[in-house]
Amino acid sequence: MLLVSPACRGVYLQTIDPNPVDFSARGSYASCFQIPPSVSQRECLMRFGTVFCFNQKHREQTSFKKRHVSTQNVDLPPILPKNKKKPYPIPFKQIQEEARKDKKLAQMGIEKQLDPPKNGLLVPNLIPVAYQVIDNWKLLIKGLAQLLHVVPVFACSECGAVHVSNAGHNIRDCNGPTNSQRRGSHSWVKGTINDVLIPVESYHMYDPFGRRIKHETRFDYERIPALVELCIQAGVEIPEYPCRRRTQPIRMMGKRVIDRGGYLREPDKPQTSSISSPLAELDTLGACERYPPPTPEDIPKIAQETMDAYEKVRLGVTKLMRKFTVKACGYCSEVHVGPWGHSVKLCGEFKHQWRDGKHGWQDALVDEVFPPNYVWHVRDLKGNPLTGNLRRFYGKAPALVEICMHSGARVPQRYKAMMRLDIIVPDSQEADMVA
Repeated sequence: MLLVSPACRGVYLQTIDPNPVDFSARGSYASCFQIPPSVSQRECLMRFGTVFCFNQKHREQTSFKKRHVSTQNVDLPPILPKNKKKPYPIPFKQIQEEARKDKKLAQMGIEKQLDPPKNGLLVPNLIPVAYQVIDNWKLLIKGLAQLLHVVPVFACSECGAVHVSNAGHNIRDCNGPTNSQRRGSHSWVKGTINDVLIPVESYHMYDPFGRRIKHETRFDYERIPALVELCIQAGVEIPEYPCRRRTQPIRMMGKRVIDRGGYLREPDKPQTSSISSPLAELDTLGACERYPPPTPEDIPKIAQETMDAYEKVRLGVTKLMRKFTVKACGYCSEVHVGPWGHSVKLCGEFKHQWRDGKHGWQDALVDEVFPPNYVWHVRDLKGNPLTGNLRRFYGKAPALVEICMHSGARVPQRYKAMMRLDIIVPDSQEADMVA
């Protein structure tokens, strides 16, 4: 007869031999014996003349505190291939398992349990977060528009590459349509605010749970920044862009909405000029013309305020997307804010003929709603241009972080590892001697 019982400092095997054997040096008793997964605490099983008694879980001594060691250098962000679909943010097996549960409940006639905002109601504690995101978004556009008068920015006219320096770099990584004629070299032109803050637009819907947007009715809906549309659905009130506020939750059975409170007609919008429209200061179009260049004394202050606004916007969008559903196409950059995607057939990416131009909707990431737009980090704006044979020594950073850093702002700690500030860039002749 064998008896295994856990103790405070280890696990002991008691046999007929009165001398116990200590297995604490070899690990817990779970690694010494094959324990069935159905065995719970305080349960004994009689198998093959052996008794397993579980009184408590094995506790390891944790008298020391783990220190957070910051990473010295991290890998650069990967470039996803265009001939494949984007990876799912949620594992596909988990999506299938949840779909099976919803289908089984629907077959049994049981309604799907929905919590706000999945049931159309607002989340009260997220309304201040949405207003904070809108306010910082305005400050971000204003500050970046002023800094672009001071910091030179170049953009490739053939691809989406951006470079912050007095001249474009010499790294041949252009993937534009005519890159073979230029042997991968970029065609640099003066950059704009839309090259730094990539515009991601979405259809504005009065009722996100109403009728789905069809291809024939796509011109009946306006396109606004997806970040602004997310804040509107989270509780921000803009008279020119109303949104339905429900007092009764919607009811769903499986994938079918059985009670949405009827369809309501969108109210008439007030007539305002495009200059005085509240969306004018929420849009990046023409921002550099609206804001004059700053004085040399105000540049560091504006840079720091812009950097802080960028971090607050990203943090607020992350909080909102944990609750509100945002869909993104798995092939192109289209984004839709709502419980399900639209039916507009404008996808022209990989194998769009097989899908008749329809988008392949999946859950969106924060980088798809608020793209960071990574650029090569330059230590001296007036230094020599970056070369291709030394690219492994260069780091990257979001374009806005790079602009604010050269304007006098402090770089957040989480960007320093990717920027590779501790690496000394060798000369071209010394690079061949580096292992």
